[in-house]
Amino acid sequence: MANTVLIGAQWGDEGKGKVIDVLSNKVDIVARFQGGNNAGHTVKIGDEKYVLHLVPSGILHKGKKCIIGNGLVVDPIGLLSEMDELKEKGIDCKGRLFISDRATLVCPYHKALDAFRESGRGRKIGTTKRGIGPAYGDKIIRTALRMGDMLDKSFAKELGARIDCANAQLKAGGAQLLNKASIIKEYTKAAKRLAPYITDTITILNNAERKGKSILFEGAQGTMLDIDFGTYPYVTSSNATSGGACTGTGVPPNRIDQVIGVIKCYTTRVGEGPFPTELLDATGEQLRTEGGEFGATTGRPRRCGWFDAVVARYSAMISGVDYWAMTKLDVLDNQKTIKVCVAYQCDGKRLDTIPASSAMLARCKPIYKSIAGWNTSTKEVTRYKDLPPKAKKYVEYLCKITGVKLGILSVGAKRESTLRIAL
Repeated sequence: MANTVLIGAQWGDEGKGKVIDVLSNKVDIVARFQGGNNAGHTVKIGDEKYVLHLVPSGILHKGKKCIIGNGLVVDPIGLLSEMDELKEKGIDCKGRLFISDRATLVCPYHKALDAFRESGRGRKIGTTKRGIGPAYGDKIIRTALRMGDMLDKSFAKELGARIDCANAQLKAGGAQLLNKASIIKEYTKAAKRLAPYITDTITILNNAERKGKSILFEGAQGTMLDIDFGTYPYVTSSNATSGGACTGTGVPPNRIDQVIGVIKCYTTRVGEGPFPTELLDATGEQLRTEGGEFGATTGRPRRCGWFDAVVARYSAMISGVDYWAMTKLDVLDNQKTIKVCVAYQCDGKRLDTIPASSAMLARCKPIYKSIAGWNTSTKEVTRYKDLPPKAKKYVEYLCKITGVKLGILSVGAKRESTLRIAL
């Protein structure tokens, strides 16, 4: 398989974990390039369900190498917990998981500051309070610790200095202070366990690519949560679009062959922020129930709405999407009429793209096209040609209106419920 970037084309939660799992068989290495454990990728294999937050989904395939790239922020305690859970299920990360020594470290003070800022800021962002934003903030202002620092003899001293600084901020705000000695003890213990996994992943990836090995670049979140291109400020703190694959792994752009965008056949988002096609009625609740729309990381119920072609076209343009991996078609099986947002109406004008202002996007009203539903189950379908004609018509309409070819279609949670069309 060609070197492939896989991104979410909506607000995250599109089913990337399952698609990565399906494609992992075709590649040599799976490399995660941004985000932290504020994201969750769910994969169902038989009756076993795996929820991964930092470890790439390729770990579920025997012998596959997995990279946690330099573009991530890594909570070492959360990562070790995830690795331990995998080991209990018979999946050992030893010799298969490689963590970039340049990845940023998430510490308890990042979580404390995240919660403190979220409760006190003028407008609620809807963060997971996992310390992701403050960790990326430290990276940008050049005060962060990195995974490679855990290997240095000065680590405890450097960590202690940063805890002192964070406690000063928390004290000024009247918040509870952190236990410095306890954190240092926990993190130095974690450093010893993670030491065999921390390495120069940039060289590993580029050497592998030069030898003809294929790489699947795994993104988290989605385009509309990208720090530059999403519904700012209601976004994550990293680049979830295809460009992040290069800055988040050190593999140059001319080594990327194709981009796959994962997109639901309807739309969801978690957290605060504008959502033009949101359904605050029985239909929205039905989509949530049928689709199991609850966050893999936080358990929060997802907001649900009709497919937004404005978002899809925008995502395809920014990331250069070659193929869609469409998911959850089966969730629409019982809908008599399905709506697709083809454009927005805002302040008396028609908009065909996403405005930069979140306040303006919140005023946008969807312009819908109605499409007849198929009212029959697609869950047992294993070949595209066997789909109900109206279901095929719907999928083909989404491809036409977004200008992107279909590569994969998913009609259920399991591996077997994946129809490969062009990939």
